[in-house]
Amino acid sequence: MQETDNKIAEQTLAWVRSFIVEHNICPFASRELERSSIRVGVVRSKKMEVALEELVAEIEWLNEHPETETTLLVFPTLFKSFDHYLDYVELAESLLAEQGYEGTYQLATFHPDYCFADAGPDDVANYTNRSPYAMVHLLREASVEKAIAFYGDTSLIPERNITHLNALGDATVEEQLQRCLR
Repeated sequence: MQETDNKIAEQTLAWVRSFIVEHNICPFASRELERSSIRVGVVRSKKMEVALEELVAEIEWLNEHPETETTLLVFPTLFKSFDHYLDYVELAESLLAEQGYEGTYQLATFHPDYCFADAGPDDVANYTNRSPYAMVHLLREASVEKAIAFYGDTSLIPERNITHLNALGDATVEEQLQRCLR
C-alpha cells in the first residue's frame, strides 16, 4: 500500500524524534524540532531530473522562508538502490555549486541502506545515516557554522554515535528504525 505524503512526513519526523534526537545522533536536531523549523517535503517523482528540479525548488522556497531552518526532502518512490541514490547526491552537490549555493546550503544524506565506504553493510555505524526513506537534508551553512561554534568540537560526535549504537546492538537499532514506519 502506498503511503500518503502526510504519513511519510509523520514517519520521517517520528524518525527524527525517536531516533536522531533520542539517541543524540545530531545534537542540533532537538532545537529545530522544538521550534518546528524543520520542513519535510515529499517528492514522488521516479525521475532523477525531476528530483534535481525539486531540490532547486526547495532551496528557492527556503530562500523565501528564513523562519524555516532546514528541509528533509524525502524520496519514497525513487532511489530504492543505494548506488542510484549516491549518483543523485553527486549530481545534487554539483547542481548546488552550479546554481551558486555552495557555501549557502549543504546536503546531509540518509538512505535505508546507507553504507559508509569504509564499513561493511552490516556495520551498525551505518545507522547514523539510515532512515525510513531515501532523503537529503538541506542545511543552511551559516546555521551549521553557528551551531558548531556554540557546541564546540564536533569531531567526537561520529565516534560517540558509533560507540552508542554498538552498545545498543544491530537488532535493537534496526527495530527502532522500523518502528518509525508504524
